[in-house]
Amino acid sequence: MIIKKLHEAGVRSDHAYTAAVVSIGLSFLSWATSVKVETSGTDRADRWGIFVGEWAPTFFGLGLALAQYEKD
Repeated sequence: MIIKKLHEAGVRSDHAYTAAVVSIGLSFLSWATSVKVETSGTDRADRWGIFVGEWAPTFFGLGLALAQYEKD
């Protein structure tokens, strides 16, 4: 049902795959920025990188579900 609604809203599998790849880049960028800007050290930077990095599998999963829906 959610996949159908996303598809009807114009979201395609390519969009989800692109979001996943961008998320990986943002994960590294947020980690690198946090290491340089914040005084909390690498612990906080690692948390930022992991938090943003967890989005990628979700977007890849949505991409696969949308690709399957697009076949039907």
